[in-house]
Amino acid sequence: MTSAVTTGTSATSTTARPGYGQLLRTPGALGFVLPGFAARLPFGMLTVSILLLVQHTTGSYGAAGVVTAVTGVSMALFAPLMGKFTDRFGQSAVLVPAALTHTASVGALAGLALLGAPLWALVLAAVPAGASVPQAGPMVRARWAAKLEGSPLLPTAAAFESVTDEFTFVVGPVLATFLCTQVHPSAGLITEATLTLVGGLIFAAQRATQPKPVGRPANGEKHASALSFPGLRVLIVAFLGIGAVFGGMQVSLAAFSNEIGNPGANGLLYGVFAAGNMVAGIAMGAIAWKIGPRRRLILGYVGLTAAASVLWAANSVILLGALGLVVGLCIAPALITGYTMIEQLIPAASRTEAFTWLTGAVAFGQAVAVTLAGRLTDAHGSSYGFLVPMAATALALVTLLALRAKLAPTAPSRIVNSSAPAAPQAVRNTVNERGMGHRVPVTVD
Repeated sequence: MTSAVTTGTSATSTTARPGYGQLLRTPGALGFVLPGFAARLPFGMLTVSILLLVQHTTGSYGAAGVVTAVTGVSMALFAPLMGKFTDRFGQSAVLVPAALTHTASVGALAGLALLGAPLWALVLAAVPAGASVPQAGPMVRARWAAKLEGSPLLPTAAAFESVTDEFTFVVGPVLATFLCTQVHPSAGLITEATLTLVGGLIFAAQRATQPKPVGRPANGEKHASALSFPGLRVLIVAFLGIGAVFGGMQVSLAAFSNEIGNPGANGLLYGVFAAGNMVAGIAMGAIAWKIGPRRRLILGYVGLTAAASVLWAANSVILLGALGLVVGLCIAPALITGYTMIEQLIPAASRTEAFTWLTGAVAFGQAVAVTLAGRLTDAHGSSYGFLVPMAATALALVTLLALRAKLAPTAPSRIVNSSAPAAPQAVRNTVNERGMGHRVPVTVD
């Protein structure tokens, strides 16, 4: 008897060795990668620009922190909704109004700050400014997932996107700081809004590579939310922990630098941390992995938790820089693998929403960690601020280990050429809805 077992790769794709050169030679890739980078660069400028502008106009870092935190939380809460609308109506239909709304909201926030508006008015203006942040990163990831579905290049694409994200978070704050301090306090925010509008509209114009919108179900049933899949909920917890590392490191590294009387060391220390993340991301995309993504995620998170657990003990720039480098090296494997697993866990019709849930989880974890680490640092010193990433990653790791079965991809379907009756239509429809209908049959004995 001959049988066919479905697999996630085609015969041609399995023989190709993953690599960045091969990835960027994917037909149509550069057409959305370059505009996508232009559309997401402003994201790294937003919070720093708000922080510096509000601090300049109010004279209070506390007020600036509140407005910045409200912006981040608002973005984290509304990003999944934007992702859900994107899956249903298409990227261009959501991206264009989001870019226009964000530009207007940021302009209003900058104007209120310059006019000396009270804190409550700035907080209200921060809500739409954060809620309307265009989710260009998840949209680029969704385009990669649509183009490379079942391809061994998908982890390479996830690594490439992680490096791109990290690059924007290195360049964006530097550019924003320069503009706010050397040009005008509002220059960073104005530039962020301008780049968001121009980059977003150019990216939205690349319609040929955007995933097809799902639209409304013909039978009137509600479209299943990505959050209904247990695997995504587990990944969200993991990404909350990663966001807490970013937030805790930002506050605690700055506080440590001030404590040793060398504020300039903050840029060096955070640069080393970010460099570790970028180097690991590049390496992740260049390796042809032989172990499954679930195991890679858990192993990466074990390393991240172990590295984050000793940050509090660092008492010198050299030691803290070395530990920060290790933490950065451990973030990329967990982050990249988590994004890669979306292709296995979530149907194509809900993937943009899934990506925005993960992006929002990082932003929310970062906002909470900044607040907690700031309070601990003010009260007890920088070493206590480092306890936030330690606790967050430990809790997330326990969740990963306890619920790791939820991260297993759906078992591949099996087609048997025999006299057995065909599966009922309802079963076949369920298989297709779970994203398995695209698998290519491979003959085995």
